[in-house]
Amino acid sequence: MTMRRAYMDHNATAPVRAEAAEAVARALLIGGNPSSVHAEGRAARKLVEEARAAVAALVHAKPAEVVFTSGGTEAANLALHTARAALGVERVILSAVEHDCVRASAAALGVPVEIVGVDAHGLVDIGELARRLDAPGKALVAVMLANNETGVMQPVAAAAQMARQVGAVVFADAIQALGRMPVDFPALDVDMISMSAHKLGGPQGVGALIVRDGLPFEALIRGGGQELRRRSGTENVAGIAGFGAAAKSAAREIAEMPHVQALRDRLEAALREAVPEVRIFGHAAPRLANTSLFSAPGLDAETLLMTLDLDGCAVSAGSACSSGKVARSHVLGAMGVDDALAKGAIRVSLGLANTEEEIDRLVLGWSRAAVRARDKVKSSTASAPMAALAEVES
Repeated sequence: MTMRRAYMDHNATAPVRAEAAEAVARALLIGGNPSSVHAEGRAARKLVEEARAAVAALVHAKPAEVVFTSGGTEAANLALHTARAALGVERVILSAVEHDCVRASAAALGVPVEIVGVDAHGLVDIGELARRLDAPGKALVAVMLANNETGVMQPVAAAAQMARQVGAVVFADAIQALGRMPVDFPALDVDMISMSAHKLGGPQGVGALIVRDGLPFEALIRGGGQELRRRSGTENVAGIAGFGAAAKSAAREIAEMPHVQALRDRLEAALREAVPEVRIFGHAAPRLANTSLFSAPGLDAETLLMTLDLDGCAVSAGSACSSGKVARSHVLGAMGVDDALAKGAIRVSLGLANTEEEIDRLVLGWSRAAVRARDKVKSSTASAPMAALAEVES
């Protein structure tokens, strides 16, 4: 009998929900343009607006605050663009662990970019943020709700409160947090948050930017004036409908996250028992219930990913990258993790469908590789003095 594969890479993309796939299929059959006034157009518009209401409800926002985009990357670019073009920010302050789409977008604005460090657990240094906010020049502050690699949850509300006192604009990447922890847009008191459908079981290629009601705004993509002139282009009706369906399900499932955390805790306890020298990054900070990033000396993540894949376990080494290669993690670098340990880091991100058997299978495969690496290191260390002695004697 073929072994069931264990998919444990939900932070890269969550498996599409059946209800989301069904919503996409139904929307594709309507065929109308939501900007058209005929019956087919009105039917398409109805789907878009129903989904807008569902996405808004997930974060307690107003439907009119939702701007649909092609995904989280576009949402981040749109947020930073409008902060510069419509709100007049003169500098950008980023946490050191922001996603690459935020970092790259900030670098393209043509204003100074300042980085706020994090501690060894991956938590942003609030004191350093306060000092940077005291400097002259209107600032945009970007602090993510939860890190995509470590799962560490950041004190966004506290950062926003500090930023408000000096008139700074605040943007929060909420992509990994959605469906895994409660997100309350008004309570966070930020100006904008980004969202992505495929992280919570919706289709790929659709996301949203939530924009505080009344905030001055300038579009990045111009044309037909869709999305209240905030994002032109015919709406991706099928993708948006799938996003709305996924948002409804995700809202109901947040209460089930303790089950996922129990699986994550089982994983980490088993890792520690099998390989005591394992390092679990961010374990002492508040984390998403589904995420664990870990490593041990002597490991190579690229080799590990292939080995675990052959064992039927789909995991990752951090952010999904277009090259498919394992790159050095700027998140672990910011946390002070040395390159030798960081190069072997594996991220496991779980969902409700994962099982204890899958956790045990992953631990077995990973621990075998870790023990082999440890023995190899010990062997090479033990042989070094003998080789040196032989060289002296010769």
